Amino acid sequence: MAPKKPKLPEPRIAEGVTGKELDRSIHVQLRTLSKENAEGVAQHLVMAAALLEVDDFIGAEAHAETAVRRAGRVPAAREALGLVAYRKGEWARALSEFRTARRLSGSSHMLALMVDCERGLGRPERALELAMSPEARSLAVEDRVELAIVISGIRRDLGQLDAARLALEIPQLKGSSRKPWAARLSYAYAETLLATGREEDAREWFARAADADHELETDAAERLAELDGVILTDLLEGEDDDTDVSDPRDRGADRSEVEGGRGRDEDVR
Repeated sequence: MAPKKPKLPEPRIAEGVTGKELDRSIHVQLRTLSKENAEGVAQHLVMAAALLEVDDFIGAEAHAETAVRRAGRVPAAREALGLVAYRKGEWARALSEFRTARRLSGSSHMLALMVDCERGLGRPERALELAMSPEARSLAVEDRVELAIVISGIRRDLGQLDAARLALEIPQLKGSSRKPWAARLSYAYAETLLATGREEDAREWFARAADADHELETDAAERLAELDGVILTDLLEGEDDDTDVSDPRDRGADRSEVEGGRGRDEDVR
């Protein structure tokens, strides 16, 4: 009998994290595990999500990998690792994890990210083929919106600007500004209009995006100011130039995220 592999050290769980913070649907997935293991995996999933939120990719990856080691057949664990890889621009690894999660769960709710991974791998035709698959027709509204944004981005990559615009002209485009997708969808539409030379129309949609962007997901207000000829100056102008008052990853990241993918940053392409 082969000797047991030594147990790998696990990343630390922050104080106060219980695992109960997860959505009920994930707890249902964890019922296949022992109580102790389920609690531990839940904590690692919470930590992975929290660290990913603040762009701590190393920490998030450590927790996600631990969750997969302990619960490799739990879809949420594979999704968590896939999301970390996606945010890092590791398209092949992300796609593999998303495919595994889909096979385990039977759900295609990550389809938009899978399509964007194909795009990131330089396979636009395969990406569009996946986007038009039968699974796409059964997606929830929010997932369909995300898919439309990704498809539009692919069409723009291919220079198909009219097709990029049409991909975004879905019923949700003129829906309530309170919907969670409103800011990102309006922003993507504004970008596409601007690319086709329709500056006035683009301005209107950047304004809509800014009004809907309560979570500051985009830089719509800045884009609007640019179109209006307003020069935004640093309030700390004149301070020591060596003092960096912002994370350089924040500059421009929002724009790339809504041009065709939730978490894609251009510096990883």
